[in-house]
Amino acid sequence: MTSSSSAFILLLLSFQLFSSISEAVVPASETFTYVNEGDFGDYIVEYDANYRFLSPFNTPFQLCFYNTTPNAFTLALRMGTVRSESLMRWVWEANRGKPVRENATLTFGTDGNLVLADADGRVVWQTNTANKGVVGFQVLPTGNMVLHDGKGNFLWQSYDSTTDTLLVGQTLRAGGPNKLVSRLSEANNVDGPYSLVMEPKGLSMYYKSPNSPRPMLYWSSSEWFTVDQGSLTNLTLTSNPDTDEGFLYYLTFNYFTTNPTSSSNRNMAFSRYNNTLSYLRLGIDGNLRFYTYNPNVQGVAWELVYTFLDRDSMEGECQLPGRCGNFGLCEDSQCVACPTPNGLSGWSKDCEVKKVTSCKASDFGYYKLEGVDHFMIKYTRGDGGTKQSDCESKCSKDCKCMGYFYHTDSSRCWIAYDLKTLTRVGNSTHLAYIKTPNK
Repeated sequence: MTSSSSAFILLLLSFQLFSSISEAVVPASETFTYVNEGDFGDYIVEYDANYRFLSPFNTPFQLCFYNTTPNAFTLALRMGTVRSESLMRWVWEANRGKPVRENATLTFGTDGNLVLADADGRVVWQTNTANKGVVGFQVLPTGNMVLHDGKGNFLWQSYDSTTDTLLVGQTLRAGGPNKLVSRLSEANNVDGPYSLVMEPKGLSMYYKSPNSPRPMLYWSSSEWFTVDQGSLTNLTLTSNPDTDEGFLYYLTFNYFTTNPTSSSNRNMAFSRYNNTLSYLRLGIDGNLRFYTYNPNVQGVAWELVYTFLDRDSMEGECQLPGRCGNFGLCEDSQCVACPTPNGLSGWSKDCEVKKVTSCKASDFGYYKLEGVDHFMIKYTRGDGGTKQSDCESKCSKDCKCMGYFYHTDSSRCWIAYDLKTLTRVGNSTHLAYIKTPNK
């Protein structure tokens, strides 16, 4: 066959493929436009929100508009059924931080694009699937909302976008959705300061402070699992029955690595009933929790299965940056004191560090706390082989430094751009020096 003949056949095949995709349209009977208007739903939902449910439904998941502040709506999937009379929870969101108003529209047209537009017609969110072969839309019983082609292949799926929640069957992956980001507050649906990130060697949780040049690490999966060789490429939350016992169901992280290629898993929590309807949530407080839903229960259908940073878990609550407010001392998961230049005082939610407003070294000093660590110390190495005087000098020259932490036994130094929760430890060589104004 001549090269010109091969080129012609290739061109013909490409044209036929393009034609088949371009001709694939959504049947008019499957298209829809929903307008955000009318009465709100009657049942209790997460964040005490107002909501309007839309027709797309596959028990126990339903598409809704909801708001926690007036006229600021999020398009979301809720999980839970009316019959159980249990709290319905928001497990996927399209437009966090980009709310729409009354009379906004959700449209699925013959071109296969799903579009959320505000009342004035401005497109706020879309799937970008116009003329790409989409023929149908579904909410699956797994909580995955999909746009599919004529063969059932998913051309878009909600599993490929995350906010603060990971459902069973959903994946974090390198080069794609690789993190969860907390919600700021129950009322304010924008990104909060906490994130759970899939990294090459495992999972890590960070606190992002406006004062810090980079997010601060406060937890990693090193005690649960870590990747010694190669790099983590994807991690999927799964539900697996214990075939030996028969009455246990595990929530498991299945993860894959490359260079070398391998797969592994780690059981994280369990329940005594089918926990396929479960999710992992990075909470407003920065904690990580597993929740599971039992559709066969009439009353309290939700169960908090496991909390990662908890007094009954491997890591206590003192590791949470905000456990003791803006500036408190934590011990055995309890807030025990407010550090002050004059010593420790009783803890309250109003504990604050005195602000240093001047960068001149003569305008501030430090007060010392013994046997105290910062939340970032356990999972970071700090600067090794550093004299304490050099550590202090580094903090003094940095206007945003609020204090430094020094281990005299290992000559390690940590610069802190936010203090938040400090942890009392038994080792008196662990020192904290808190910057304070001289006046």
